Amino acid sequence: MARMFSLLRLVLASVCVGFAWFPECSSCHQQSHYRKPNFVIILADDIGWGDLGANRAAEQSHTPNLDKLASEGIRLVDFHSAASTCSPSRASLLTGRLGIRNGVLHNFAATSVGGLPINETTLAEALKQCGYMTGLIGKWHLGHHGSFHPNWRGFDYFYGIPYSNDMGCTDCPGYNLPPCAPCPQHLATPHRPAGGCNANLALPLMENFAILEQPVNLTSLAAGYSHQAVSFIKNARYRGQPFLLYVALAHMHVPLSPAHVSPEHGPYEESLQEMDRLVGDIRACTDSNTLIWFTGDNGPWAQKCHLAGSVGPYLGKWQTMQGGSSAKQTTWEGGHREPAVVYWPGQIPPNRTSTALLSTLDIFPTLAALAHCSLPDNRRFDGKDVSENLRGGPEDANRILYHPNSGAGGRIGDIDTVRWGHYKAFYTTGGALACNGSTGHSQRHDPPLLFNLYYDPQEGTPVAQESEEYKRMLPLISQAMADLLEDIRMDNVSTANYAQDPSAAPCCNPMLAACRCEKTGGGDIGCRH
Repeated sequence: MARMFSLLRLVLASVCVGFAWFPECSSCHQQSHYRKPNFVIILADDIGWGDLGANRAAEQSHTPNLDKLASEGIRLVDFHSAASTCSPSRASLLTGRLGIRNGVLHNFAATSVGGLPINETTLAEALKQCGYMTGLIGKWHLGHHGSFHPNWRGFDYFYGIPYSNDMGCTDCPGYNLPPCAPCPQHLATPHRPAGGCNANLALPLMENFAILEQPVNLTSLAAGYSHQAVSFIKNARYRGQPFLLYVALAHMHVPLSPAHVSPEHGPYEESLQEMDRLVGDIRACTDSNTLIWFTGDNGPWAQKCHLAGSVGPYLGKWQTMQGGSSAKQTTWEGGHREPAVVYWPGQIPPNRTSTALLSTLDIFPTLAALAHCSLPDNRRFDGKDVSENLRGGPEDANRILYHPNSGAGGRIGDIDTVRWGHYKAFYTTGGALACNGSTGHSQRHDPPLLFNLYYDPQEGTPVAQESEEYKRMLPLISQAMADLLEDIRMDNVSTANYAQDPSAAPCCNPMLAACRCEKTGGGDIGCRH
């Protein structure tokens, strides 16, 4: 039986969308001859705005490579993910559309049979049509079953995990609150509490359609990502093709599993430094024809937010006083304002800081414009081409951003907040659906709460509803909301399938505990404690 499953995996891997992996060239910096720019998107997981050292210059930095990238490029200090949870934020980045349009309103499960709707065009699919070689290194979390697998969604090459690193068990679970239980070694192992992770299904590491490890060794994941990312860049250069490399890191999602933990630093700081070194590895292998865009999918987990101020000055004080937090799962600034750096030597002036209101929604239309690729003409986009802003052009003072409700409190898909310039209106406050399925309390506000982020970045005191300031902004905010809803009504809107089936879960060998692969060697498992 086990041999049959191994043979099936090899057959699937050999037919993965006709992709041929070419031998590596000898040098990262071999001369390039193509004209289209290369793109590297590096997406950190659950990272706070204050985790980027350049955003908190007065404090000790754990991100020297990213800080250098910022000093040689542009730092975007008012940059936002399109959602405060995993799957919706990634779907919006890859489609340039809010979840209320692309259909991804909350997270997919390990047993999900669906994913990002097939009629949605991904950035990878758009760039492939323009001759780009495309790769995904890291976390996908937009459907792994059948036609929702990344190899069928525009990516020539995939190496990584199909969903979040707490959605499956490992033999060395790492650091989490509450602690995760390790995978069972035998089918007869008594059931143990899962803690913060799924203890019944081992987390797989995949290359294209093949499962390489199940469970994956989390402590070696960063090194594997670095190696595969550098190899992809070398191979694209060997082929003479422009490339899109999307690196979706496990950092800083729990469980934290840095390869080394020193007495001087805790697991969070070590993980942050490990992430930064990985960014440095990728940067060292790119040339002047490559744009690197670093940001995060949503804010940090709540325990980190309270312990070390990862969100920086964006504390969501009003929500904290109501008994909540401003971390991921929320539409407070700490839940979606992300560190962001864009680097492109010779194209983006160095050492610049932009206060423009920008979003991950802008990545698709910006990169498509730079590649001279057309956007799909049968749908509307929430993002826009901001390439001139990156190059030092004027900022849009009237930019409007919307953030959707991704949780069980209120109706999923409703717009929670409207951001107009430095004003932010809340129609709903409270938690959103987290990657582990937990939810927070939600309140509806009619008329909305309004904060002036220029004077109150901590969102501590709403603008008084009887004030002239509130009366001036409310009609503008209300009209912006009405315009969005009308635009969506006229749009080509998708619906995701959130049905689940245990057979859809990636499984190396169903005859072994937690679907683990057969071991190729003996010896005890050496986990740090």
